[in-house]
Amino acid sequence: MSAFHDLTLQGLDGKDLPLAPYKGKVVLVVNVASKCGLTPQYAGLESLYQTYRDRGLVILGIPCNQFAGQEPGSDADIQQFCSTNYGVSFPLSSKIEVNGPTRHTLYRQLAGEGAEFPGEITWNFEKFLVGPDGRVLARFSPRTAPDDPNLVQAIEKALP
Repeated sequence: MSAFHDLTLQGLDGKDLPLAPYKGKVVLVVNVASKCGLTPQYAGLESLYQTYRDRGLVILGIPCNQFAGQEPGSDADIQQFCSTNYGVSFPLSSKIEVNGPTRHTLYRQLAGEGAEFPGEITWNFEKFLVGPDGRVLARFSPRTAPDDPNLVQAIEKALP
């Protein structure tokens, strides 16, 4: 198993969210926030998930409050917001740090030193496409919409 698949996050429900079951699937990891100008991307992410989940796509939402305090709520608040406003059915983790000295291991793997696409996360809704083997295939800017042809093409190419 890859280092990516060895990780276990905490879900919004407080339960373990292991990444091992995603081995063999394509995972789009997105740091998300409820009070951001890009928050409407949740609708596009859910649409993308509904379109491709049966072919092996998982969207993994990672709430983060490091960008202008745009994810201030509790896990319960985030869950309520996402389901009420956007019908989100893809998995969401508990809030984590994506930059700085307390950067979560997931983001050290995705964007840390020695990563395929290293560098600080620039804002909410930055996207990493992880292949079935756990290797990072692509990184997309926060402004890349979920229906952007380049993102969709990369997902389709990566799907088993």
